[in-house]
This record gives sequence, structure tokens and C-alpha cells, in this order.
Amino acid sequence: MTVIFSKKCEYGLQAVLYMAAREPGCVCPSEEIAKKLKIPKEFVSKILQSLTESGIVDSKKGKSGGFMLAKQPSQIRLIDIVAAIDGLDIFNSCVLGFPSCSPDKPCPVHHKWGELRSKAYEMLAAETMDKFKEKTIDKIGKI
Repeated sequence: MTVIFSKKCEYGLQAVLYMAAREPGCVCPSEEIAKKLKIPKEFVSKILQSLTESGIVDSKKGKSGGFMLAKQPSQIRLIDIVAAIDGLDIFNSCVLGFPSCSPDKPCPVHHKWGELRSKAYEMLAAETMDKFKEKTIDKIGKI
């Protein structure tokens, strides 16, 4: 169940984690990523193209083409991927969707959501791809 991020963002996070768990400089065809993560190939390609535009992923055309990380895993934060795909509005808007929600005119969950939102943002901004290699390999093995 998606709580905060779109399915596209979830798949983007998974794809980048997958590439970060591979050997440095490894070129991963979208078919391979789709198969390993059980994500539709066309969706993977679209997601990785948008991550290419944001400078997180790079692509290589041709027979041995595919996608690879454009930066070292230690330089890619989880929040970078979220920002590239979903944007950061979720960290600034009302979780209940009230347009006039603010500290002066809070919705019923404004203050509690604000605490959770801040903690989520801090965690996503602090964590980099290199920290998840072993957990990612283990998780993908169980898909």
C-alpha cells in the first residue's frame, strides 16, 4: 500500500537501489531491471528516462545499452529520487488536502503530520544508496 509516494516513485527508488547494489559502472538493461523487480518494462523505461533528465541515472544506447547510475551511490540520496519523480510538495502540503491548512489555520492532524513529515524528510535526506546494498540484494532475492 502506498502511503506517501506514487507507484512511479516507489519503482524509481527500487530501480536506483537495484543499480546501486550492482557493480560500479554496471549497465543494466531496462528488461533486466523490470524482470528482477517484477515491474512492467515500459514503466521502468519511462521512470529511468525521467531520472536521466534529473542527472541521477545515465543511459547508454546500442546493443549493450541500458541504464547506469550517473553518480556514485554515496552521492545519491533517497530524497533526490523522490524530488525527481514526485516532487517535494508532500513535505509542504496538507496531508488531508485542505488548501488553507497552515500553522495559523491548522487541519485536525496538522501538528502530528508536521512532525512525521519532518522526520520522513530528514531520513530521506540523510540516507544514501550505498547504505542499502546488502539489504537490497537480500530483498530482490526474495521477490
